[in-house]
Amino acid sequence: MPSPARSGLFLALLAALSFATLGVWGKLAGEVGLGTSEVLTWRFGLVAALLLPLAGRGLTLRERGPLLGAGVVYVLATCCYFGALGRITAGATGLLLYLAPAFVILFGWLAGRRPGAARLGAVALAALGLGLVVGLPGAGDRDPVGLALGAGAGAMYAAYLLTSERWLREVPPLAATGHLALVGAVAFGGLAGARGELGVPGTAAQWGVVLGIAALPTLVAVPALYGAVARLGAARASLLGTLEPLFTVGLAFLVLGEPLRPAMLLGGALILAGATLAQKPEGAAPVPAAAPSPLS
Repeated sequence: MPSPARSGLFLALLAALSFATLGVWGKLAGEVGLGTSEVLTWRFGLVAALLLPLAGRGLTLRERGPLLGAGVVYVLATCCYFGALGRITAGATGLLLYLAPAFVILFGWLAGRRPGAARLGAVALAALGLGLVVGLPGAGDRDPVGLALGAGAGAMYAAYLLTSERWLREVPPLAATGHLALVGAVAFGGLAGARGELGVPGTAAQWGVVLGIAALPTLVAVPALYGAVARLGAARASLLGTLEPLFTVGLAFLVLGEPLRPAMLLGGALILAGATLAQKPEGAAPVPAAAPSPLS
């Protein structure tokens, strides 16, 4: 495996493992009395305050435009995710979000990049494994708005990955992360303020959660993801990202004591198989598109 591919694989796994801690931090935030919008505001605000003075200097307004645009797409995906979470089960929401690799391949196909059999097989294995790990939609998942928001989260996250691949390939990951965090801080700060939830953490436990959620699933995970997309492309990076719920289950078992079901282990094996298959080089040539895609 060439060196850029090896480093991309490492960064994708680091991003998935770091993002996987978000669920644990989210549960801990509720236990110490922090609201979702409040903790997201502090998460992104601290990262923006740290990175923009270091990595965001010297950029023109024109250069900042794509960085802020990618941040808007990411925030829209996040809003869709939490909107779905309020209407359907967490399992169904997670399953729809992690269909992002299928959306990446679909959007790429529309832009003229026909996927090979290995890439399609990897998506199928990952989707089946995710169904076993996070659960399939059930009786509590019949809200059409919730399902639409969940699918929207997956589609918007795919658009974010493709946007990063096209617009931000030559941008330093820390600069891209700082601008994404700025958009997130403004968006969730405004939402928290409107709901009357915006406040300053008042205990050591609350500050510990805020610093933890700003560090691992943001300051480490987001630059690692940008680096993985730049080296592997959006499709391969997104398929490796399906390891995230598997890592989440493992962390919940180790940190929170949540049980492991046999279906989770089987699903994890299928996700691993899909992620491994996704690393097979694509040999298919691009097919000319009838019309340019909005993402091209």
